[in-house]
Amino acid sequence: MVKNSLQTTLPVQKLNIMPDSVGQRLDNYLVKKLKGVPRTHIYRIVRAGEVRVNKGRVKPSYRLLEGDIVRVPPVKIASETDKKISTNKAATILQYIIYEDENLLVLNKPSGWAVHGGSGINYGVIEALRAVLPKPQNIELVHRLDKDTSGCLMIAKKRSSLKALHELLQQGKITKEYVALTKGDWRPTKPIEAKLFKNILQSGERIVKVNEAIGQSAKTEFVVQKRFTFCTLVQAKPITGRTHQIRVHAQSVAHPIAGDSKYGDKAFNEMLKSMGLKRLFLHAARLCIPFPGLTKPLIIEAPMGNDLSQILQLLTKGDDKCPSL
Repeated sequence: MVKNSLQTTLPVQKLNIMPDSVGQRLDNYLVKKLKGVPRTHIYRIVRAGEVRVNKGRVKPSYRLLEGDIVRVPPVKIASETDKKISTNKAATILQYIIYEDENLLVLNKPSGWAVHGGSGINYGVIEALRAVLPKPQNIELVHRLDKDTSGCLMIAKKRSSLKALHELLQQGKITKEYVALTKGDWRPTKPIEAKLFKNILQSGERIVKVNEAIGQSAKTEFVVQKRFTFCTLVQAKPITGRTHQIRVHAQSVAHPIAGDSKYGDKAFNEMLKSMGLKRLFLHAARLCIPFPGLTKPLIIEAPMGNDLSQILQLLTKGDDKCPSL
C-alpha cells in the first residue's frame, strides 16, 4: 500500500459534462479529474451528498449525461513525493500485460492486486497503469475483478473503445470463462439462477447474499473439469456480471471456492492451506470478444499461476490420500 499524505487543497469545482464523458460512471469520471485524491475519499464525498449532479444527490455508479453539472467540494490532493513512490511501485504491473492493441489492453492480473483504490486501498491496477504508461493516455477499466481473483482484466485505451466494450458486456456478447476449485463432489446439472443483493458496509466492504425478494437477477453456468476426493475443479461462466457472483453462487449450493475467506468453508480452506494454497482459487482464464471491426472474435487466454497449478498437481498425485469433508 502506498502512503497518501494529502497536502494541497483544490477549491469548489463545477464541472460541465461534455460529449466525450457521456455514459461514464461518476466515480470513474471523478477519479480521472481529481488525480491524487484517493478513490476511498471520492466514494465518501459522493455517498455523503457532498458531490452533486444538477444540484441533486446521486450514487457513485450514476452514468453521466451531456450537460450535467457536477459540483465537487474542496478536496485535498497527494503530494509530489507520494506520486513518485507510486510510480516506482507501479512499474511492476507492466509484466502482467498479455495483450495490447490500439483499443484494448488485457492484463493477467495477479491475485492480491485491487483493480482500483478504495475500501482502505489507495493504489490499484488502473492507478499503476496511469502512472507508468506513456502520456497522453485515457485508459479506463472495462470491468472489475475481485482483489484476490487472478486472470484476464480488460482496460480500454480510448473512450470509444470503452463505450463499445460496455455495450458488448451489457448485451452479453463477451464470454468470460473462469476456473475455480470448489468444495465437495459437485455435479452441476444446470446453471445457477439466484438473485443477489449487495450490501456495502460503513468501511466500504461489500457483502453479497442470495435474496430472491430484493436481489438482482444473476446467472452462472458451472461445468466440471476434474473431480478429486474432496473437491471439484470447475469452469464457471457468468452470464450476468454481479459483484462476487461466482463466489456467492458456488456458496449457495454448498460448494464454496477454495481459499475464499469471505464466503468459503473454514475447514475446507484449512485443508487446502495445509497443501500450500495461500489465496482464492478463482482465475479468469479466457475472454472471447467480438470487437466491432474484427472479422472474428478476439480470444485471449491468461495462464494459471504456478501457485494454483501446483495445488492441482498435488491433488492429482495424492488424491487417494485426501479425506472427505
